[in-house]
Amino acid sequence: MLSLYTAYDLQVDLKVFIKSVRKKDKLGVQKLAALSGVAYATIRKFESSGNISLRQFLMLYEKSVI
Repeated sequence: MLSLYTAYDLQVDLKVFIKSVRKKDKLGVQKLAALSGVAYATIRKFESSGNISLRQFLMLYEKSVI
């Protein structure tokens, strides 16, 4: 059986990953926004829709994981 992993699937996985790391570290969205330089509204939108620029995603990833 052929299984295709789509761009949408990746978006969902990335938003779930960032949100779970944020919650595990007990960071609120406001705190992550302050640490990462990504706007609060952008983070909220990303966590609900998965839409974000690559640069902003990398900024979140850097502050969430590293």
